[in-house]
Amino acid sequence: MMTVNDLNYAAASAADERANSLRHWIGLITAVVDLVMVVGIVVGTSFAYHLYAYGDFGNDKITLKLASMIAAIFVFINALRGRYQLANYLSTKGQIASAFTVWNMAMVAFIAFVFLAKIVDQYSRAVVIATYFAGIPLVALARSAIVRAVSMASKTGRITSERVFLIGRESEVMSFVSRHQPWNIGFSIVDVAFLRSNDARRINDPAAALAADLATASARARDLKPDAVFIALPWSDQETIDACVDAFMNLPVAIHMTPERIMDRFENPHIVRVGSLASLRLTRPALTFAQVTFKRIFDICAASAILVASLPLLLLIALAVRLDSKGPVLFLQRRFGFNQEPFRIFKFRTMTTTDDGAVIRQATRGDPRITRVGRFLRRYNLDELPQLINVIAGQMSLVGPRPHALAHDREYQRKIALYARRHNVKPGITGWAQVNGLRGETDTDEKMARRIAYDHWYIDNWSFWLDLGILLRTLFSPAAFRNAG
Repeated sequence: MMTVNDLNYAAASAADERANSLRHWIGLITAVVDLVMVVGIVVGTSFAYHLYAYGDFGNDKITLKLASMIAAIFVFINALRGRYQLANYLSTKGQIASAFTVWNMAMVAFIAFVFLAKIVDQYSRAVVIATYFAGIPLVALARSAIVRAVSMASKTGRITSERVFLIGRESEVMSFVSRHQPWNIGFSIVDVAFLRSNDARRINDPAAALAADLATASARARDLKPDAVFIALPWSDQETIDACVDAFMNLPVAIHMTPERIMDRFENPHIVRVGSLASLRLTRPALTFAQVTFKRIFDICAASAILVASLPLLLLIALAVRLDSKGPVLFLQRRFGFNQEPFRIFKFRTMTTTDDGAVIRQATRGDPRITRVGRFLRRYNLDELPQLINVIAGQMSLVGPRPHALAHDREYQRKIALYARRHNVKPGITGWAQVNGLRGETDTDEKMARRIAYDHWYIDNWSFWLDLGILLRTLFSPAAFRNAG
């Protein structure tokens, strides 16, 4: 637990050393690194191709011209997107995806330019294509290395992203510092001012005490020249907040409110303005309308194609189930879908029982209720194939959190926080938890909680490429077949 003395020491140290001037050069340095990196990728790819195909290094002038053009476009797009700001290099989250997006945009822009300029014939199509594919991993690796270097330098104090002045009541200031540890994101605390207008000894005239505190604090802030002032007060204390804002509005600084505790639970809260209404949006639907539409189109096309291609296999499995044991070929059980809307899921019957009541006993390893054919089907996920019908009907998706029996949903919803959040997207035939080996029996609450954590991660990080990767891992990764009942 950090104490006031620790905070004062950190502030004093930062004030003595002042801001690290290196932060002003990070944008230029990273732009130069990108420029050199892309030139190196193009030149290396061109030389390798020509050496392999023709036994020489090709035309140096054309190669350098190609490299310069692609590198300039890449850096220009990054600059337009604001990617050369220090704040973008303090977290690894989303960096590879962003680099990949800009790389694609740069290559498309280059192709469009040479086509419109009618200079397509000057450049080898093989070199351009090879450069594109070589650049995908190399650009991602380079960006990741830069982010890690900058992030580490900010945490060790070698780079200061922002010099901040903290003001508020002691309890709120210390809570903010303890929860967020701002030095880990490159913040340098230049000074701290505690508001003591509600102290018992000053309660006779709290307004005058507050005014005196703010006058002293604003004078100190003016001398220290911070980049930003952070006000650590409950958002409900509107009167004191207004007084703080008024006191610091006359200084050339950015003014921030420290986040309320509720915001710590959410990854990307931000202000949304609609007309004259401004609100703090804590969450949004898991997928936008466009993403839902795209995912649905892919589901229909892919599920239909798989269903038609696997029809002989489905008929063969149906015959095997019928001959192996008494009972229906298909097993229908109620599950919760999107927004907890119930539906009946289709599966090949793998057990001698077809439970769908208030109490359902999970299948366990070596369960005597599992049939001989059923054991094989469950081992290779073949019992899930009829769910392609649920996908085409719109009740499920190819990829999503695996649906559980209604009895299990109701049980775990009482035990695991935010369990029902997994119903914010359609359930899937396969999912992120399953390809990471989290399938089969959940004989402890901890196992189910871990599975739900993977489901939540999938919801928060959905992309088409993630879905595609999960589908491929479902087919080829040993983890997807682990713990089969």
